[in-house]
Amino acid sequence: MTDRKPMQLRLPPDLKAWIKAEAEKNGASQNSEVIRALRAAMARDDLQPST
Repeated sequence: MTDRKPMQLRLPPDLKAWIKAEAEKNGASQNSEVIRALRAAMARDDLQPST
């Protein structure tokens, strides 16, 4: 992706620690883990029936 835009993100300490631990566990960057988590949330949302 060449159209990425920087974004400052303020996280509570517990979420920051979780992202860091997930990144270390998966051998990935923290940025990649944030993207993975957001995409997973998007996929779950897409599976929800519309009301």
